[in-house]
Amino acid sequence: MQLNLLAAGPAGIDDTVRFERRDLDDTSWVDVARGLLGGADDVLDELIVSTDWRTGRRRMYDRVVDDPRLSRWWRTGEGDPHPLLADARTAIERHYRIRLGGAVLNYYRDGHDSVAYHRDRELRDPQRTVVAILTLGAGRPFRLRPFGGGLSIDVAPGSGDLIVMGGRCQADWEHAVPKVTRPVGPRISVSWRWSGDGSHHRSHRDVYFRSREWRDARLSGQFIGDEERAPAVDQHERRGERHG
Repeated sequence: MQLNLLAAGPAGIDDTVRFERRDLDDTSWVDVARGLLGGADDVLDELIVSTDWRTGRRRMYDRVVDDPRLSRWWRTGEGDPHPLLADARTAIERHYRIRLGGAVLNYYRDGHDSVAYHRDRELRDPQRTVVAILTLGAGRPFRLRPFGGGLSIDVAPGSGDLIVMGGRCQADWEHAVPKVTRPVGPRISVSWRWSGDGSHHRSHRDVYFRSREWRDARLSGQFIGDEERAPAVDQHERRGERHG
């Protein structure tokens, strides 16, 4: 795993980083703050070991499949799973003058783990949304494209980088973390959400979480180093609510 020198350096929030905006269209945008969190690789290592990871299983046509990544989530008000993530939340809330919902962690163990193109459709006010995603660990493509298809852009976040999607991005654009064939180390995405109508506080997006059977990853044979995993799917054959 190639380490980002900043991500492996002194821990903490860099208040001097720039939030660089790219307008996707007239009403959707994405901001990128490179190197927002110093010490991100250390946070990754701690979270891999300390988090009680869950495997999501769902029915797809005539079979049951595992989500091709591990997850863990926190409801609004439950706090964040690491002190530096709480600091990151505070920095994001201060910059955008909003109050974010609970944290969601997604753990991509290697290049086989992924998430297909999707929108965070549980945010019910598509005119006013903010989805902030902090990357810990290995760099992976993070692609955005117009909803339904079209040319994509790769924001390519590194460890400690923050991506923020806003405006109508969750209505008119899709995002994905595709599989990669080259060897890559582990990556954790930490995401927080806000919507102008308060739907980011809804029992942690009940529709999404009730659509799956959640199992302890360590007990179900899905944790680090397993050679045999249940079938994992990231095809475009079915659209649903996923979280990058």
